[in-house]
Amino acid sequence: SLDIAMLSRVASSIYWVNRYIERAENYARFIEVNLNLSLDLPRGTVEQWEPLVATTGDHEMFVARYGKATKETVLHFLVADAENQNSILSCLLGARENARSIKEIIPSEMWEQVNRFYLMVRDAVTRGMSHHDLHAFLADVKAASHLLWGITDATMSHGEGWHFARLGRLLERADKTSRILDVKYFILLPTADEVGTPFDIIQWSDLLKSASALEMYYKRYGRIAPDDVAAFLILEPTFPRAIRYCLIKAEDSLHAISGSERGSYQNLAEKRLGRLRAELDFVDIEDCVTRGLHEFVDHFQARLNQVGEAISETFFVPRRVHYTESVTEEQ
Repeated sequence: SLDIAMLSRVASSIYWVNRYIERAENYARFIEVNLNLSLDLPRGTVEQWEPLVATTGDHEMFVARYGKATKETVLHFLVADAENQNSILSCLLGARENARSIKEIIPSEMWEQVNRFYLMVRDAVTRGMSHHDLHAFLADVKAASHLLWGITDATMSHGEGWHFARLGRLLERADKTSRILDVKYFILLPTADEVGTPFDIIQWSDLLKSASALEMYYKRYGRIAPDDVAAFLILEPTFPRAIRYCLIKAEDSLHAISGSERGSYQNLAEKRLGRLRAELDFVDIEDCVTRGLHEFVDHFQARLNQVGEAISETFFVPRRVHYTESVTEEQ
């Protein structure tokens, strides 16, 4: 029989290749939306770059190393800082090393695209980027990520490996979509007399653009309204970057890996993801706003982290016997 440790390592590497690539793409999106917002700021308004660092969850590390959040320090931290394990450069390095370790198992086209993607980012960082180059670079990061997923989808058998790839990508995407919302609702929340002003509408539009959601949002709602934007990005079951969609498809992949039926669970990962997905099935945006959207997002991120921990414990830690006690554990 195949070695259990090898299977765990392969599954982990495929999963993390896709989490790292999705993370890099989302960082590009965060930066791009802030660049667009800075162009749309009313004359005399100070650009805000600290919210981007808060969005990533690495604020304490940033302050300890850089102090003040300026455009230059934040961009270096999020794009080029090799010591920040979540920078775009570090994410691509992590994806490349994971892909290298399973070169003989994944399609060669996948490895070649991951490698090209890493070299593109490394060369851009080494060269340095002007304002114009930065916009082109961010567009290239998004395009390279989309290309990798297209290659994965077209060249990899849609078995366990492909499902681990999709699982990693979708969980990372759900997390980052929640963080995009949190920046606007919690950090960039306008004063009462600014709500509904052209600048407030521009901010919501740029936020939708950062999730490539503006056109699909307009088709659904027709006009910009904060609660509708939140509803679309959290609860829409058919839009690929909406949190609920990501959880539905991630749960499908988890059941495909385990071979269990939807509505049941065989392990802690399925239990936690199933419960989190079910919560979104029975919540509406009024519930989220009444509770406080920042509080809702904070709770969601904590629960999603627990799902990630359970996936690692269930699939990536080699086990020769199934444990049962933690499946009924409640956290």
